[in-house]
Amino acid sequence: MLLLTAGVTVFIGVHLVPSRPPLRDRLIQRLGFNGYRGVFSLVSLAGLLLIIFGKGAAPMVSLWEPPSWGFRAAVVGMPLAFILLAAAYLPNNLKRFTRHPMLWGVAVWAGLHLLSNGDLASLILFGGFGAFAVFDMASSNRRGAALSNTMAPRSLDLLTVAVGLAAYGLFLYYHQTLFGRSVLAYWHALWA
Repeated sequence: MLLLTAGVTVFIGVHLVPSRPPLRDRLIQRLGFNGYRGVFSLVSLAGLLLIIFGKGAAPMVSLWEPPSWGFRAAVVGMPLAFILLAAAYLPNNLKRFTRHPMLWGVAVWAGLHLLSNGDLASLILFGGFGAFAVFDMASSNRRGAALSNTMAPRSLDLLTVAVGLAAYGLFLYYHQTLFGRSVLAYWHALWA
């Protein structure tokens, strides 16, 4: 559990740096912009690797019994998380309605996974990322994050949805390989 906790702490910690502009500015001054980005990327990667290995090695410590409908909610709701993540990187009209599509995607991902998992490792991972997403949205809003006022063609909205659904399909298919738990097997058992 130590590796997972360390990974979540490192990954979220480095992602909190931009929410503290004076600290970020000092680091850029000291390291240069490219040096800052390089260190940021390396620390993020280290945190991500610790999370991956830590989650895989974490013992199963049950904390609560997830609701019987939690898994179905996760399977049905996760496409929204992927569409929101795609919306963060592609031009679309969703940015006219939310300032933080990526953070909303992370919050949805985290909340849905907490609905379907009741163990300590899941609480550390998904609870940590969910709390970070909510905090970072509030912090960004205080720093002046604004909605987009650019109208995008509807075709880009369709592309965003298609990319999000395609990414969801890939993660659904490879979930066992990547994370050790077959969502498709549970899907077939629940909906059969």
